[in-house]
Amino acid sequence: MLLNLRYRLICLAVSPLFACGATVSAADKPAPAAPSASAPSPAASKENAVNKEELRTKLSPLQYDVTCNAATEPAFRNAYWDNHAQGLYVDVIDGEPLFASNHKFDSGTGWPSFFQPVNKGSIVEKEDRSHGMIRVEVISAKSGAHLGHLFPDGPRPTGMRYCINSASLRFIPVADLEKAGYGKLQGLFKDGEPVKGGDSAKK
Repeated sequence: MLLNLRYRLICLAVSPLFACGATVSAADKPAPAAPSASAPSPAASKENAVNKEELRTKLSPLQYDVTCNAATEPAFRNAYWDNHAQGLYVDVIDGEPLFASNHKFDSGTGWPSFFQPVNKGSIVEKEDRSHGMIRVEVISAKSGAHLGHLFPDGPRPTGMRYCINSASLRFIPVADLEKAGYGKLQGLFKDGEPVKGGDSAKK
């Protein structure tokens, strides 16, 4: 009951985005949120607009379908769900740093799961009412790429689960950060091993 209440508060407080599971009953559905003038969808901004035809040549069909059409890749059959290496996960379209391995945990869902992003400003959260569900979609703020969905059943310290498609990400090992141009983020990995589990709910 507390989980449903917390989820409703999230859906009402943030603007919509991407998802990998969890449903809300009709009785728990909040009223449609009014459009926010201060936080438009990245895709609506000319500055952030991407050329989809160019992306078709740059991305694989699955990467394109996920990032541009909000598709969901198969659980347990994707590149990073079981990746335990230390490193940075960046936007597959523009290379924006999104998630770090130190914030990754095993959610049991079959998709890469993180309890927080590298920088909260790098993502946008948006209500998603597709497929008869109410979810919070996660979108890359700069490229407008669909990443996945956000759920309030992750481990401490945030209690959140960013359920992300591997197809929307590119992984850069810690040893390659400097040459890949992400040397300033090496400090993220000085505290040791990634989270191996947590009190997340397994869907």
